[in-house]
Amino acid sequence: MSFRLAITSAAAILAAGGAMSAPAVAGAAQQREVVADSTDMGDGIHMVSTGIAGNLAILTGEDGVVMVDDQLPNTGPVIEGAIVEIAGEGAPRFIVSTHWHGDHSGGNAHFAQLGSTIAAHHNIRARIEASDDAWTQEPGALPILTFGEDLTFHMNGQTVEVTHIPAAHTDGDAFVYFREADILHMGDVFFSGWFPFIDIASGGSVDGYLAAMEHGLAMVGEDTRIIPGHGPLSTATELEASIAMLREASFRVRTLVEGGADLDAVRAAEPLADFHDDWSWGFITTDRMVETLYNDAVGNGQSFSR
Repeated sequence: MSFRLAITSAAAILAAGGAMSAPAVAGAAQQREVVADSTDMGDGIHMVSTGIAGNLAILTGEDGVVMVDDQLPNTGPVIEGAIVEIAGEGAPRFIVSTHWHGDHSGGNAHFAQLGSTIAAHHNIRARIEASDDAWTQEPGALPILTFGEDLTFHMNGQTVEVTHIPAAHTDGDAFVYFREADILHMGDVFFSGWFPFIDIASGGSVDGYLAAMEHGLAMVGEDTRIIPGHGPLSTATELEASIAMLREASFRVRTLVEGGADLDAVRAAEPLADFHDDWSWGFITTDRMVETLYNDAVGNGQSFSR
């Protein structure tokens, strides 16, 4: 199932704070139609993806709609249309944020103005409140319900467990586990098949990211379906591959740093060359992954230079 709407997708990305590289935005500018594709996972749960922002999960039923994340500022009508197709209503009763970035929480204002209640970790509200990005200034952008360690919804026959994951992608990440359906949404603590974005400036860290993925792996079984923040619907197999890649990549860069290499020397050594073909992508290229790992190792407060 899919819902289509013509919008300027590059404008939506930029409105979210420019969370893509310039070439990626230029490529997106060629698109005039954003498509929300829906995968029926059973138990009233759908995964929804547009390909230009974070993956969503939608739980439907008599108790109302619960949605995980809400994508970009300008994709609100697309997502709303997809929810109508799936559930017959456009405004979720609750939206749970996995973190504060505009490609996951940029639709807050759109849905809050429709009556949705947005729930998020305390740090997500604090990050949005402190941001100067245009979307964060809109009425309704701030979550009105915040939590510390966990939050549980009991709706539509599902126990929806939301758990704070510290210092991973950011300092406000959350996993959302649909217990009866055995579906885990990991937000941007899992980029399936891609180098991850570890936002050091927002409280993320490489060790924290690895620990968070390991925590996710401990939660799942062979039959668990995993919705990553970006990438295709996955299983423990893809998660294990991501953990192995990042652990090895981090070890290689830290070994060079401990040997006295500066960033230029680390780059010249090409420590991730054999990962490039399989893991590099438009936003987190191999070079940006190297720089992120280097900055984390030496304590620099950013992932990479823009």
